[in-house]
Amino acid sequence: MRFVVLIGATFLSLGAASLAAVADDAALPNGTASGDTVEKPAENHAQRLDRLFAELKREGNPRAAERIARRIQREWSQSGSASVDLMMEWAQKAAASQKYDVALDFLDQVVTLQPDFAEGWNRRATLHYTMKNYAKSMADIDRTLKLEPRHYGAISGLARIMSDTDRKEAAIDAWQRVLDIYPALRAAQDQLSTLSEEVAGQSI
Repeated sequence: MRFVVLIGATFLSLGAASLAAVADDAALPNGTASGDTVEKPAENHAQRLDRLFAELKREGNPRAAERIARRIQREWSQSGSASVDLMMEWAQKAAASQKYDVALDFLDQVVTLQPDFAEGWNRRATLHYTMKNYAKSMADIDRTLKLEPRHYGAISGLARIMSDTDRKEAAIDAWQRVLDIYPALRAAQDQLSTLSEEVAGQSI
């Protein structure tokens, strides 16, 4: 996040060190000496996500935005349960080995044990999409978005299902929702551009 130190810049332009010291003391809470360190309250999970999403929306550089997105994904992956985390890991390994039924068993347990864990529903939605169980995938996407409306991964999944089932205008709407949250996502930009051209060509 970019910070602009306005007070420091103002007093440096005046060249008055004594004024800067007075201003520093005035900015401290009552009873706090100028040499003391004032710590900001630690952010909780929801506050970190709010801050990261605000940064993601402002960031125009795709690489910088991707770094922010990875931090968001790390926040999403924190279930708070060692057992759930382990099952998520097992499911990922099983899916990577194309043992989809095994992966599905683990993810079924995840959403049963922790129904408020949005990423559990999203992972199962992704697996259902891979297995071409589109109706089940959309149901899990719906559960994901009820828990985390900003889940651009789940909305991207919805967009892909709409494209695969030849509902291009609905896919365009979904990709636009993704870009409202994550404007610098090149994959979404490319998909939106391609679909918009296809729909425009069909209307001619």
